[in-house]
Amino acid sequence: MMNVILLEKIGKLGEIGDTANVKSGYARNFLFPQGKAIPATKGNLAEFEQRKAELMAAHNQKVANAQARAEKVNGLAISIEVNASEEGKLFGSVGTRDIADSVNAKAGSDITKAEVLMPHGVIRELGEFEIGLDLGHDVHASVKLAVVGLQNAAGVTDDGSILEEIEETEVETAVVDELEEQDKELLAEDAATKS
Repeated sequence: MMNVILLEKIGKLGEIGDTANVKSGYARNFLFPQGKAIPATKGNLAEFEQRKAELMAAHNQKVANAQARAEKVNGLAISIEVNASEEGKLFGSVGTRDIADSVNAKAGSDITKAEVLMPHGVIRELGEFEIGLDLGHDVHASVKLAVVGLQNAAGVTDDGSILEEIEETEVETAVVDELEEQDKELLAEDAATKS
Protein backbone atom coordinates (compact mmCIF):
# COMPACT_ATOMS: atom_id res chain seq x y z
CA MET A 1 0.00 0.00 0.00
CA MET A 2 1.13 3.57 -0.61
CA ASN A 3 -0.15 7.08 -0.02
CA VAL A 4 -0.87 9.20 -3.09
CA ILE A 5 -2.13 12.71 -3.78
CA LEU A 6 -5.04 12.74 -6.23
CA LEU A 7 -4.62 15.14 -9.15
CA GLU A 8 -8.24 14.63 -10.25
CA LYS A 9 -11.46 13.36 -8.74
CA ILE A 10 -11.48 9.57 -8.79
CA GLY A 11 -14.68 7.70 -7.95
CA LYS A 12 -14.60 6.53 -4.35
CA LEU A 13 -10.98 7.54 -3.67
CA GLY A 14 -11.63 11.26 -3.30
CA GLU A 15 -11.41 14.77 -4.70
CA ILE A 16 -8.46 16.70 -6.14
CA GLY A 17 -5.81 17.19 -3.47
CA ASP A 18 -7.06 14.39 -1.24
CA THR A 19 -4.55 11.80 -0.11
CA ALA A 20 -5.57 8.19 -0.52
CA ASN A 21 -4.05 4.90 0.51
CA VAL A 22 -4.02 2.61 -2.53
CA LYS A 23 -2.37 -0.64 -3.58
CA SER A 24 1.12 -0.10 -4.94
CA GLY A 25 0.34 -1.85 -8.24
CA TYR A 26 -2.77 0.30 -8.83
CA ALA A 27 -0.72 3.45 -8.23
CA ARG A 28 2.26 2.41 -10.39
CA ASN A 29 0.28 0.82 -13.24
CA PHE A 30 -2.74 3.13 -13.48
CA LEU A 31 -2.74 6.32 -11.38
CA PHE A 32 0.83 7.50 -12.03
CA PRO A 33 1.09 6.74 -15.79
CA GLN A 34 -2.26 8.45 -16.47
CA GLY A 35 -1.34 11.52 -14.42
CA LYS A 36 -4.20 10.95 -11.98
CA ALA A 37 -2.03 10.92 -8.84
CA ILE A 38 1.49 11.46 -7.50
CA PRO A 39 3.24 9.89 -4.50
CA ALA A 40 2.37 11.67 -1.23
CA THR A 41 5.80 13.01 -0.28
CA LYS A 42 6.53 16.33 1.51
CA GLY A 43 7.98 17.79 -1.69
CA ASN A 44 4.95 16.70 -3.77
CA LEU A 45 2.53 18.09 -1.15
CA ALA A 46 4.27 21.50 -1.26
CA GLU A 47 4.33 21.47 -5.07
CA PHE A 48 0.67 20.46 -5.19
CA GLU A 49 -0.33 23.42 -2.98
CA GLN A 50 1.42 25.77 -5.45
CA ARG A 51 -0.29 24.15 -8.47
CA LYS A 52 -3.71 23.58 -6.85
CA ALA A 53 -5.53 26.41 -8.68
CA GLU A 54 -4.04 25.33 -12.03
CA LEU A 55 -4.97 21.68 -11.42
CA MET A 56 -8.52 22.63 -10.36
CA ALA A 57 -8.97 24.71 -13.54
CA ALA A 58 -7.66 21.86 -15.72
CA HIS A 59 -9.93 19.38 -13.93
CA ASN A 60 -12.98 21.64 -14.35
CA GLN A 61 -12.20 21.95 -18.07
CA LYS A 62 -12.01 18.15 -18.42
CA VAL A 63 -15.33 17.77 -16.59
CA ALA A 64 -16.94 20.41 -18.84
CA ASN A 65 -15.62 18.60 -21.94
CA ALA A 66 -16.99 15.27 -20.68
CA GLN A 67 -20.38 16.88 -19.95
CA ALA A 68 -20.49 18.42 -23.44
CA ARG A 69 -19.75 14.97 -24.93
CA ALA A 70 -22.50 13.46 -22.76
CA GLU A 71 -25.07 16.05 -23.88
CA LYS A 72 -24.32 15.20 -27.51
CA VAL A 73 -25.26 11.53 -27.10
CA ASN A 74 -27.44 11.20 -23.98
CA GLY A 75 -30.84 9.69 -24.79
CA LEU A 76 -29.82 9.00 -28.40
CA ALA A 77 -31.73 6.15 -30.07
CA ILE A 78 -29.63 3.98 -32.37
CA SER A 79 -30.38 0.87 -34.37
CA ILE A 80 -27.99 -1.87 -35.48
CA GLU A 81 -29.07 -4.38 -38.16
CA VAL A 82 -27.71 -7.90 -37.83
CA ASN A 83 -28.18 -11.37 -39.28
CA ALA A 84 -30.44 -13.32 -36.94
CA SER A 85 -32.41 -16.57 -36.87
CA GLU A 86 -36.21 -16.60 -36.84
CA GLU A 87 -36.01 -17.21 -33.06
CA GLY A 88 -34.17 -13.88 -32.66
CA LYS A 89 -30.68 -15.30 -31.94
CA LEU A 90 -27.84 -13.41 -33.61
CA PHE A 91 -25.30 -14.98 -35.95
CA GLY A 92 -22.41 -13.31 -34.14
CA SER A 93 -22.88 -10.56 -31.57
CA VAL A 94 -23.10 -6.80 -31.00
CA GLY A 95 -20.20 -5.47 -28.91
CA THR A 96 -18.73 -2.22 -27.62
CA ARG A 97 -17.06 -1.30 -30.93
CA ASP A 98 -20.33 -1.75 -32.90
CA ILE A 99 -22.20 0.46 -30.44
CA ALA A 100 -19.49 3.16 -30.32
CA ASP A 101 -19.31 3.24 -34.15
CA SER A 102 -23.10 3.48 -34.43
CA VAL A 103 -23.35 6.30 -31.85
CA ASN A 104 -20.52 8.23 -33.53
CA ALA A 105 -22.05 7.80 -36.99
CA LYS A 106 -25.41 9.15 -35.81
CA ALA A 107 -24.29 11.90 -33.41
CA GLY A 108 -20.95 12.91 -34.92
CA SER A 109 -19.39 12.18 -31.51
CA ASP A 110 -16.08 10.64 -30.47
CA ILE A 111 -17.16 7.85 -28.13
CA THR A 112 -14.55 5.09 -27.76
CA LYS A 113 -15.36 1.41 -27.27
CA ALA A 114 -13.77 1.59 -23.79
CA GLU A 115 -16.45 4.11 -22.75
CA VAL A 116 -19.32 1.74 -23.63
CA LEU A 117 -20.47 -0.19 -20.55
CA MET A 118 -21.57 -3.76 -21.16
CA PRO A 119 -21.41 -5.45 -17.74
CA HIS A 120 -23.41 -8.46 -18.99
CA GLY A 121 -21.19 -9.00 -22.05
CA VAL A 122 -21.98 -8.74 -25.74
CA ILE A 123 -25.55 -8.81 -27.07
CA ARG A 124 -26.53 -12.06 -28.78
CA GLU A 125 -30.26 -11.54 -29.41
CA LEU A 126 -32.65 -9.11 -31.04
CA GLY A 127 -34.36 -6.54 -28.85
CA GLU A 128 -34.09 -3.12 -27.21
CA PHE A 129 -31.37 -2.31 -24.71
CA GLU A 130 -30.35 0.64 -22.51
CA ILE A 131 -26.58 1.07 -22.88
CA GLY A 132 -24.57 3.14 -20.37
CA LEU A 133 -21.57 5.27 -21.32
CA ASP A 134 -18.85 6.26 -18.84
CA LEU A 135 -17.22 9.42 -20.19
CA GLY A 136 -14.81 9.83 -17.28
CA HIS A 137 -14.76 12.38 -14.48
CA ASP A 138 -17.99 10.93 -13.04
CA VAL A 139 -19.90 11.90 -16.20
CA HIS A 140 -22.32 9.28 -17.53
CA ALA A 141 -24.77 9.07 -20.43
CA SER A 142 -27.04 6.40 -21.86
CA VAL A 143 -28.30 5.49 -25.31
CA LYS A 144 -31.22 3.36 -26.44
CA LEU A 145 -30.13 0.53 -28.71
CA ALA A 146 -32.45 -1.48 -30.96
CA VAL A 147 -30.88 -4.64 -32.37
CA VAL A 148 -32.99 -5.60 -35.39
CA GLY A 149 -32.80 -8.37 -37.99
CA LEU A 150 -31.55 -7.57 -41.48
CA GLN A 151 -34.40 -6.81 -43.87
CA ASN A 152 -32.97 -8.09 -47.15
CA ALA A 153 -34.31 -9.95 -50.15
CA ALA A 154 -31.88 -12.84 -49.83
CA GLY A 155 -32.86 -15.74 -47.61
CA VAL A 156 -30.71 -16.75 -44.65
CA THR A 157 -30.09 -20.39 -43.74
CA ASP A 158 -30.08 -21.64 -40.14
CA ASP A 159 -26.29 -21.29 -39.94
CA GLY A 160 -26.41 -17.64 -41.03
CA SER A 161 -25.17 -18.05 -44.60
CA ILE A 162 -27.14 -16.17 -47.24
CA LEU A 163 -28.97 -18.11 -49.96
CA GLU A 164 -28.83 -16.55 -53.40
CA GLU A 165 -32.21 -16.30 -55.03
CA ILE A 166 -32.00 -16.96 -58.75
CA GLU A 167 -34.99 -16.08 -60.85
CA GLU A 168 -36.56 -19.13 -62.51
CA THR A 169 -36.55 -17.34 -65.87
CA GLU A 170 -32.75 -16.91 -65.63
CA VAL A 171 -32.36 -20.67 -65.10
CA GLU A 172 -34.72 -21.46 -68.00
CA THR A 173 -32.89 -19.05 -70.31
CA ALA A 174 -29.53 -20.62 -69.44
CA VAL A 175 -30.88 -24.14 -70.15
CA VAL A 176 -32.39 -23.08 -73.52
CA ASP A 177 -29.13 -21.38 -74.54
CA GLU A 178 -27.15 -24.51 -73.66
CA LEU A 179 -29.52 -26.76 -75.71
CA GLU A 180 -29.31 -24.45 -78.72
CA GLU A 181 -25.50 -24.54 -78.50
CA GLN A 182 -25.54 -28.38 -78.45
CA ASP A 183 -27.92 -28.46 -81.48
CA LYS A 184 -25.56 -26.20 -83.47
CA GLU A 185 -22.60 -28.46 -82.64
CA LEU A 186 -24.56 -31.59 -83.75
CA LEU A 187 -25.58 -29.91 -87.04
CA ALA A 188 -21.97 -28.91 -87.68
CA GLU A 189 -20.80 -32.50 -87.02
CA ASP A 190 -23.49 -33.89 -89.37
CA ALA A 191 -22.47 -31.48 -92.12
CA ALA A 192 -18.81 -32.43 -91.68
CA THR A 193 -19.51 -36.19 -91.92
CA LYS A 194 -21.75 -35.83 -95.02
CA SER A 195 -19.17 -33.84 -96.98
